[in-house]
Amino acid sequence: QVQLVESGGGLVQAGGSLRLSCAPSTGRTFSGYAMGWFRQAPEKEREFVASINSSPRNIFYVNYADSVKGRFTISRDNAENTLYLQMNSLKPEDTAVYYCTAATTGRPFTTIKEVDYWGQGTQVTVSS
Repeated sequence: QVQLVESGGGLVQAGGSLRLSCAPSTGRTFSGYAMGWFRQAPEKEREFVASINSSPRNIFYVNYADSVKGRFTISRDNAENTLYLQMNSLKPEDTAVYYCTAATTGRPFTTIKEVDYWGQGTQVTVSS
């Protein structure tokens, strides 16, 4: 079983940047899994942010929610066993708990039902 640990959340002013990271809690590799990020704001449903394929040959395919396209970049380093989410031009509406996810499907995903593993989440707060 894959256990995922997020880091990099925090408080930032609007227009600022943060980079989230995610890695397994053990030494197990997740290179065979598609990976992604979801978020949940207070009193709102959990929503898709971005996902990336398993990239076995370092050929990357990604999906983004419309609300973050052009501002967020998802990437992964299979050698370092780490998933990233670079978030630029942050807005107060990006405030949420961000969850790292993994799916046994090798392709990018967009729905909660496709997710097999969840991290505990990291808080991102954007002040106006």
